[in-house]
Amino acid sequence: MNVLSAGRRIRRLSQVQYIAVGFFLIILVGACLLTLPVSSRTGEWTGFFDALFTSTSATCVTGLVVYDTFTHWSIFGQLVILLLIQIGGLGFITVSVGFALIFRKRIGLRERDLLKESVNALEIGGIVKLARRIFTGTLLFEGVGALLLALRFIPRFGFAAGIYYGIFHSISAFCNAGFDLMGCEEQYSSFTGYVGDPIVNLTVMALIIIGGIGFVVWGDIAVKKLKWKTWELHTKIVLVTTAVLVLGGAVLMFLFERGNTLEGLSGQEQLFASLFGSVTARTAGFNTVDTGALRQESKLLTIILMFIGGSPGSTAGGIKTTTLMVILIYVISNLRGSGCNLFHRRISDEIIKKASMVFCLNLFMGLISTLVILATGAQAMDDILFEVFSAISTVGMTTGITRDLNGVGRMVIVLLMYCGRVGSMTFALSFMQRPQAARIRLPEERITIG
Repeated sequence: MNVLSAGRRIRRLSQVQYIAVGFFLIILVGACLLTLPVSSRTGEWTGFFDALFTSTSATCVTGLVVYDTFTHWSIFGQLVILLLIQIGGLGFITVSVGFALIFRKRIGLRERDLLKESVNALEIGGIVKLARRIFTGTLLFEGVGALLLALRFIPRFGFAAGIYYGIFHSISAFCNAGFDLMGCEEQYSSFTGYVGDPIVNLTVMALIIIGGIGFVVWGDIAVKKLKWKTWELHTKIVLVTTAVLVLGGAVLMFLFERGNTLEGLSGQEQLFASLFGSVTARTAGFNTVDTGALRQESKLLTIILMFIGGSPGSTAGGIKTTTLMVILIYVISNLRGSGCNLFHRRISDEIIKKASMVFCLNLFMGLISTLVILATGAQAMDDILFEVFSAISTVGMTTGITRDLNGVGRMVIVLLMYCGRVGSMTFALSFMQRPQAARIRLPEERITIG
């Protein structure tokens, strides 16, 4: 009877509640596995809260860590982290549907509806076909990325280790996770030893961008090829905004850091470091220069890029590129007294309201969390602000203070990573969404703004 009652309660969950609960359970299972002695190199138990932090970071494809991934975790522990990254990057619903397709099981209407919500698809029609493209594309991009990275790692680490490192970093980059095994050379070093390496830089950046533009964009391009005029408005916004942010961020990063972290590097290394810093700030979490040594203006630029993040229905976090563009176009259109139009299409009021909610929720959560951590610790405000927005945007870039945070600070970061992955609005709606009767509208009264 209890099992039947639990089944009925699960079926009554709304879409957003189902997604929120699903990610929570995956994080919990991952944390339990990472506490086991077999998961650590020393063969000792890992504290539950440290394992929970790592499991949340991996499932929410963030990359913030309390232990260096290579030096603390065994091969088993690393594979658990890698599995959590893959599930978290694609979404557990997408993975479930993928297995159903492999075993030729019927995909019901509820599963299709959940998948639509999970990948932020525009409509339920063709959602199973999109799922097939997601798995085929993921296998292709991660496979090619692993091969290219392995060609670079094999001469340095040997054949078996080179293949393993190629696979691990390809999945981590494509899922915008930011976990790395470069602690084999120096703890917490990420890709600082490859600042001018063309293969590593270009492969990792390509994987990050492809994973971050979103599955819906993949489907649109796959069907309509490179015909700009036929693309959906969503696809046009994502690609244009991504290009502007990547190139604009790289130029600003170069101007801010040329006399600092870029000093002493060759022209090629400076070019790659600037581009890599701009791309990875869009929720990937790797770094080729010391993030803690960035100037204040570079940290602020990185925070802005982290806050924006990738695109809807992707492996990336942040408020998303479409949210940014909708709000900017809305502000500009109101200043000019014109309609909210872009690429000869009108943006609906419903989309504008949703974008405003996402922007405000993420901003408020980030600022309030910064105040909470400031009240419980002694770290500098700019570093805490950096860490907080890195967590809520599931980026994983850090100035190095994660390991120094107390218990309260770490739990705040865990909550932010979770909210960032399931979506701040999804998280809020999972508590607030209820069947509602018709509302009675109250009298309207004007107030002064500005």
